[in-house]
Amino acid sequence: MKTILFLLFLFTSVFSDKLEILKDKQFLLAGVKYDYEPFGFVNEKGRVDGFDIDLIKYIATKLDLDVKFKQVTSANRIKLLKAGEVDILAASMTHTFKRDREIDFSMSYFFDGQALLVDKKDAKKTFKDLKESKVGAIRGSTSAYNFKKLFPKSKIILFNEYPQALRSLKGGHIDAITTDLSWCILQSKNSDGQLKVLSKTFSYEPYGIGIIENESNFLDAINEAIADSVIDGTYANIYEKWFGELPSKLPEVWSKQ
Repeated sequence: MKTILFLLFLFTSVFSDKLEILKDKQFLLAGVKYDYEPFGFVNEKGRVDGFDIDLIKYIATKLDLDVKFKQVTSANRIKLLKAGEVDILAASMTHTFKRDREIDFSMSYFFDGQALLVDKKDAKKTFKDLKESKVGAIRGSTSAYNFKKLFPKSKIILFNEYPQALRSLKGGHIDAITTDLSWCILQSKNSDGQLKVLSKTFSYEPYGIGIIENESNFLDAINEAIADSVIDGTYANIYEKWFGELPSKLPEVWSKQ
């Protein structure tokens, strides 16, 4: 009897459908960032907010699910997803082939590029001027790898979260922070003239929503929801809300036929 029960458990674990499991639970547990404004951050009311949060709320509504949020970082987000501690990742995550070998990704929903944030008084004008500098990056992100590959003589200082990196830059302990342009621009605007962006990007960073592998029904539903957000105008509204302008590039819209 124990053998039969074990085999039944094994069968249901292997062949269970993630989307159906979520519908039984009636909610979606989303891994999001709490430190990366405007994608995911804690607002003045103490609530998690941002572009990724608004998009995942829309997706959950389309799937007829409630949504709950759990904090993730660049370093632990894939680990938490694979361990089943979150159902989905909406965490400003660049879709790379290396990551795609561990998890599955939705269609690209945001398009960015890597840039540099420096002190306003810094005389450097382009990223090439920092090729032998001390540059901060976030642990688990693509930024450190990209910059070190481009400039092997640079010294990369890794931080677990973005506020730590900002304090280090403002304190003069590092020469720059390298991460995606949209974040750099916002930090420059919010710095009261203390920081500036070397805005020429040197990488391509398409963001995707992450789920565990081999759940095609769940992935199809996510992709259809993203497409619907473009069709009904929600995507553009969310984008304008957080970036102050309409998007120059939209996610793909696939035919439903």
